Amino acid sequence: MREVVVFTGGAHPALAEAICENLGVPLSPVDIRRFSNDCIQVQLLANCRQRDVYLIQPLVPPTQENLMELLLMIDAAKGASAAQITAVMPHYAYARSDKKDASRISLGGRLVADMIATAGADRVLTMTLHAPQVHGFFSVPVDHLTAIGVLADHFRGTDLSNTVVVSPDLGNAKTATQFARLLGLPVAAGSKQRLADDRVVIDAIVGDVAGKRAIVLDDEIATGGSIVELLDRLKDFGCTEAAVACTHGLFRGKAVERLKNHPMISQVVTTDTVPAPSDWPELQVRSVAKLFAEAISRIHAGESVSSLFDGVDPTHAPPQGSLFDAAH
Repeated sequence: MREVVVFTGGAHPALAEAICENLGVPLSPVDIRRFSNDCIQVQLLANCRQRDVYLIQPLVPPTQENLMELLLMIDAAKGASAAQITAVMPHYAYARSDKKDASRISLGGRLVADMIATAGADRVLTMTLHAPQVHGFFSVPVDHLTAIGVLADHFRGTDLSNTVVVSPDLGNAKTATQFARLLGLPVAAGSKQRLADDRVVIDAIVGDVAGKRAIVLDDEIATGGSIVELLDRLKDFGCTEAAVACTHGLFRGKAVERLKNHPMISQVVTTDTVPAPSDWPELQVRSVAKLFAEAISRIHAGESVSSLFDGVDPTHAPPQGSLFDAAH
């Protein structure tokens, strides 16, 4: 069986190291340099010839910088005769650009997918795309993981009496329903209209939240505007408090300020698909490193990745020890 080689750029090295620790393989070094004309050069400092190469790089701010690093790493691996190249993007930022909802507007989600395939990636591994149809933008196979089991594990064993899962919008209601099923809870959703990137209006809540505690589930939190608007409506409808859970906790702009001391919020839980803000020690961060390591191990061994999610309630904690050894 071909050897696994793992590299990472500058986006989130801590996650890459955690994935490699769970795999039982070293994280190979990369030399990334910037020339005086602001161009980036990437050199992979480990042998890639006839090896399975995994390039771990979430597309997080500075997004364009990290995207360019990923494309150059893919190109370097292709030029080094890698047998198979997998772009591991725990967060695919351009999934938000998924539809033509205005005249003469770009479809960044599809364009960036084409760029990744053209650079030489044979496969993509990602988590919780903002819109499911983005999966189809890629011309190479995509393994699409979910973090709802990891987030549900956080709430298991806590007092969930008189609690309801709430989706910020109807588009995310299916995922919220799956999450609620894992915890045995009812579900509700907000009716949301987006006015601008950081401005939304939620004019109604579908479902019963009166006198209940909420677990608000979202795929991504950027500025926190949608969450604050939802909390205002939940309070109007008689909800007493809310825990906030999301997969991709970007927390840009005023998000930390908005959410950190909000009177309705009991806790905020996210995963480590993106780096956590350094000025929010109370933030609860659940790691998805084991889940990505298990997926990489299965891809490498030619095993099913979708079987991780049989019954919508997968085993999210693989056996102790090296997953890479298990693949052999």
